[in-house]
Amino acid sequence: MSDLLSVALVCAGTLLAQDCSRETALDVIVSPARTPMECVMHAQTMAAAAGLPGGDDRYLKISCEHRRTEGEPLVVARRSF
Repeated sequence: MSDLLSVALVCAGTLLAQDCSRETALDVIVSPARTPMECVMHAQTMAAAAGLPGGDDRYLKISCEHRRTEGEPLVVARRSF
């Protein structure tokens, strides 16, 4: 099992990037990844394959998260595009 999760967040264009999270996103796409590079590439590919509409009303934020166990705090490495 992979230790990384590739996460693509679709957020409203009116939402600041630092406020875009799983809780505030319009849509969330998650998939396992083996390496940090695969994590970033996979999230972009997932979003493109999902046919997410572009424009000023929404944007894509990609993050790579370490898979966690029950009771373990969430650790997130973020990269916005």
